[in-house]
Amino acid sequence: MNKTELIASVADKANITKKAASDAVEAVFASITDALAKGDKVTIVGFGTFEVRARAERQGVNPSTKEPITIPATRVPAFKPGKSLKEVVAPK
Repeated sequence: MNKTELIASVADKANITKKAASDAVEAVFASITDALAKGDKVTIVGFGTFEVRARAERQGVNPSTKEPITIPATRVPAFKPGKSLKEVVAPK
């Protein structure tokens, strides 16, 4: 499912226009992005948690020259699915 399909699905399930659904989806994405940019965690009960994780500096290899390189430390967004989502996706 891509973004356009998500908007159409939200519009259908909420019985609203695609324009209103698009605005809602964009607002949710912007809110999550803003919270992560500030270093906050976003928890949606029953769905999962979005957070920022620190990735340590590490050694890698340049694939074209085979020379070792240092990959700098960085912060990356991460998602941890909630229990309800896990059970729907991979039932026992």
